[in-house]
Amino acid sequence: MIRWGILGPGRIAHKFAHDLLTLPDAQLYAVASSNQQRASEFAGQYGALHAFGTYEELLTLPDLDVVYVATPHTLHYENALMLLNGGVAVLGEKPFAMNGQQVLEMVKTARQNEVFLMEALWSRFMPGIVKALDLAQSGAIGKVVSVKADFGFKAQFSPEGRLFNKALGGGALLDIGIYPLFLSYLMLGKPSSIKAAATFGSTGTDEQCGMVLTYSDGQLALLDCTLQAKTDCIGIIQGELGQIRIHSRFHETKGITLQVEGQEPTLFDFERSTFGYDYEAKHVMQCLTEGRTESPLWSLDDSINLMTLLDAVSAEAGITYEPLT
Repeated sequence: MIRWGILGPGRIAHKFAHDLLTLPDAQLYAVASSNQQRASEFAGQYGALHAFGTYEELLTLPDLDVVYVATPHTLHYENALMLLNGGVAVLGEKPFAMNGQQVLEMVKTARQNEVFLMEALWSRFMPGIVKALDLAQSGAIGKVVSVKADFGFKAQFSPEGRLFNKALGGGALLDIGIYPLFLSYLMLGKPSSIKAAATFGSTGTDEQCGMVLTYSDGQLALLDCTLQAKTDCIGIIQGELGQIRIHSRFHETKGITLQVEGQEPTLFDFERSTFGYDYEAKHVMQCLTEGRTESPLWSLDDSINLMTLLDAVSAEAGITYEPLT
């Protein structure tokens, strides 16, 4: 039995807790919030044994195995460091931190303390994404020549809300642009060049961002994200002999289609009864059971590389965030 804590009982944490309860080897052991009432209500809803009104109180539980960090972007770094320095394993929501320097410090701390750390990039563990990667790597569509991916939804404007507040790490890129960028990295690796542009709203946050990445082997990635409109949210892996279409919304897909030239399309169905957070949680528990300090499927170096790409896109597109304290 793996005893879980949740730090930051927000909207995503509710979904994570719901899915965690479907895993027989998982126990929601504790929840911590900056508000005691909020923590107590969350704990009551999902059966957690402990509810704390401060984050630090999680460190008083010697039998806590791992903590899922689901606070706003700007808090991921300090929350993770607190837990890692306390010897507690961490599954930290994406983006892992606000910039590459913070991620490097998190990774350094985890490795020095020999404590498990993983970015909660749940898409990496979706069966549909896993299958798409397997098909691409097996040569099912020949050499991959391009990746196209978009992610957009119509966000309700709120100047103080998380999405539009620079002080909270708001904007399209860190919140949803990370998914198309992740898909390109998963399929094509690190690019040799990055071009990016963004449009900005009244609060100064990026509301749309477009990216063009090229690779040393002649490949191309066309990626975009927006908070201004609902888009198709699909991923297309194009090969010389065909394509893999990752159905909407690609980052949490329930199906993919393999289309090889001259053949009938093949549909792979991955229906589920959960939100899809159980796949990453199950992987974390497997890693802990095996005594690992990082994931073999989404390593800390992968997180460093992805954050480096996000930093590069931000610099290219002129996206900035409030000074971090």
